[in-house]
Formats: sequence, structure tokens, C-alpha cells
Amino acid sequence: MTEKRAIVLLSGGLDSTTAAAIARRDGWALHGLTIRYGQVHAQEIAAARRVAQALGIVRHVELDLDLRAFGGSSLLGEGEIPKRTEGTEGTEGTEGTEGTEGTEGTRIPSTYVPARNTIFLSLALGWAEVVGASKIVIGVNAVDYSGYPDCRPEYLAAFEYLATLATRAGVSGRSVEIWAPLVTLTKGGIIRVGLELGVDYGLTHSCYDPGPDGRPCQRCESCRLRARGFADAGVLDPLLSARD
Repeated sequence: MTEKRAIVLLSGGLDSTTAAAIARRDGWALHGLTIRYGQVHAQEIAAARRVAQALGIVRHVELDLDLRAFGGSSLLGEGEIPKRTEGTEGTEGTEGTEGTEGTEGTRIPSTYVPARNTIFLSLALGWAEVVGASKIVIGVNAVDYSGYPDCRPEYLAAFEYLATLATRAGVSGRSVEIWAPLVTLTKGGIIRVGLELGVDYGLTHSCYDPGPDGRPCQRCESCRLRARGFADAGVLDPLLSARD
């Protein structure tokens, strides 16, 4: 029986960890790719290592690709990470709210890293050809997310079509699927699925601007989405309870 191989883009966050756990459940041998791209929340690299070990990743590659040379994002150190101020909800009343408007009126926050998923998927596609992987697993979500344009289903479908044209595997009829098993789930739904699979969310990291001790700020968009997800799932976030 031929081994089913998949490349998983592993950030160390809640979503990529859950997507990897789903792929493992479905019998895929996982090769993990983590990109050190100059992100200010570099503690997620250590989280990715923990997750890779816990999930039995066949091989975990950490690739250096410093996007700070281009800039264009608060996650790369340009400007402040947007955070909710006391007594406010949503995107109003936040510090560092600079962003741009999308074509559909959706606010694209300053934490958007230009073309990040396109860059990451391209790297994963190259590795997929080398190891003979037929899937690339990515933990993007288009329900509870920050408005990034490269998290949408139509984008993923377009990249998958590109892969059929741009690779030896594709033109030989061995297409690589871009698989986003979480794309239609809420954050609470993602957490419930992960808990059913035994995911230890205490290993993960979500905060865009953690303190020196690694404690989540609990005010950035990523922290707020995570908190809302655990509340919707009706469980405590082990990452927070372990530090209280």
C-alpha cells in the first residue's frame, strides 16, 4: 500500500495544529513546514516544534525567509499591533488600527502580511513535489478570521489550479490538492473538533504580541478570536489556565 503523504503548513497556532490533527486522523503521513519569516511573535516557532513532536510529524522543516526585507505589515515590526482598548469591542476603539479596505468593503488589518499564504503555499508545493505528497494542508479559516484575502476558498481553488499548470507533478496528471479542512468552521467549531481528536491546545501559541514571558496579551485580534472560540466551545483555554 502506497503511503499517503501530505505537507502541512505548521505555524504553531490553534488552526494549523487542528488541521494537522485532522490529516493525521485520516491516515496521512505529515511533513511539517514552518516558516521563520521575521514575525514579531516568533514564539510560535517553539510552539510549532512542540506540536510537530506531539503529532508525530515525519519530518519538520523550519525555513528562514525574512520578509522584513519587504515589510508592509505590523507583524513584521512596521507599526503597532492593533489591540482592543479597555471597554471596547470590534475594530473601533483599538490602538494601531491602520489598515486598508478590500474590494468588498472588508477592512484588511495592518497584520496582513503581503501575499504570505501565496509565498508559503509555493514553498510547500515545491517540497510536495520532492517527497511525492499529494496534499498540502493549510489551517486557514474564512468564518472567524481577520479579513485576510488569502484565506478565502476562491483563493485556495485558484492556487490549486495554478499547481496543475506550474509543476511537473501537475502536468503529469498527479495533481496536488490544497486542503483546508477548517475553512468553513467557526473558531468554536475548530476547537471542538480538535478536542475530539485529543489536541492539546496548551502546546499552541496564538498571540501576535506576547509579553517577554510568553504570556498572551489577550487584546490583539488573534487573542480575541481564540478567546471567543474557547467561550463558544464551552471550555477553558489551557494556555491561559496554566498561567493563572
